[in-house]
Amino acid sequence: MHRRAFIFGIAFGLATWSLAAKAQQAGKVSRIGYLGTSTPALERHLIEAFRRELRDLGYIEGQNIVIVYRWAEGQDDRLPGLAADLVNHKPDVIVTSGTPGTLAVKQATTTIPIVMTSSSDPVQVGLVASLARPGGNVTGLSIVAPELEGKRLQIIQQLIPRLSRLGVLWNPGNPATKQVFEETQVIAERLRVTLEPVVEVRQVDEFESAFARIARARPQALDVLVDRLLLAHRTRIVDFVAEQRLPAMYPYREYVDAGGLLSYAPSNIALFRGAATYVDKLLKGAKPADLPVEQPTKFDLVINLKTAKALGLTIPQSLLLRADEVIQ
Repeated sequence: MHRRAFIFGIAFGLATWSLAAKAQQAGKVSRIGYLGTSTPALERHLIEAFRRELRDLGYIEGQNIVIVYRWAEGQDDRLPGLAADLVNHKPDVIVTSGTPGTLAVKQATTTIPIVMTSSSDPVQVGLVASLARPGGNVTGLSIVAPELEGKRLQIIQQLIPRLSRLGVLWNPGNPATKQVFEETQVIAERLRVTLEPVVEVRQVDEFESAFARIARARPQALDVLVDRLLLAHRTRIVDFVAEQRLPAMYPYREYVDAGGLLSYAPSNIALFRGAATYVDKLLKGAKPADLPVEQPTKFDLVINLKTAKALGLTIPQSLLLRADEVIQ
């Protein structure tokens, strides 16, 4: 872990402990568990959005709620142990980020309500019975990632009209991403684009070999598929892509904030604020089985012009007009 993230993590933990101590002195409060995929520093803006929405709904940390955090630090293999640890704290509800984390918590408890902040296809991976009637102890928000891949590939093709060979970076260890990859294959064939190389990263120590393979293959562009483990290592990915001078499409705007070229995705901020509304309903007595899973209605195209200039790319006027945000 980087020194800044480490220091921030310690401060975050001390603040949580202090709030918990004060809350215990004040009386019984609701306890919320949170399982983060990366680190408190990397997810800080998302946690702040979640906490801000909770405050707007009347929940004040240290007074009527306590949030217990656990962080996987970009290592999905830690999720089951962290999920079990959270369950042992007996929270009233657990909030998760990403499909692997949600699956880990669901395997750890069938009784504590779980609010997922994002899942590509919660029905396909068995998290819920249906979007309208989840049926178990999981509800929350889906990012409907498979349906987005067609849009993303079309945008890449607009950027590079003669695109014929597209690299793909993905995590097959994430069950939800398998469907996203299959959809990418179908769309690429329809657009007459060859996916080469297709590079897999399941854990942190596979990044170097993955990067080496992409560097050797020299695709015309790179498509990074939706996955929270990859997102946790976004700076590493963006820096490599910049070194290789590769145009790349990303599934979260956080990549673009880190210097990536462009993204087309629902807002993570909106998803985390939405998760707070689910927590509110559950704490007030609603059952997760009866709360429909929400899907985003707005998707933002974010373009980083500074990165485009560094790559020697001219963004077509049609894309600039379509963009929801252009970073200068």
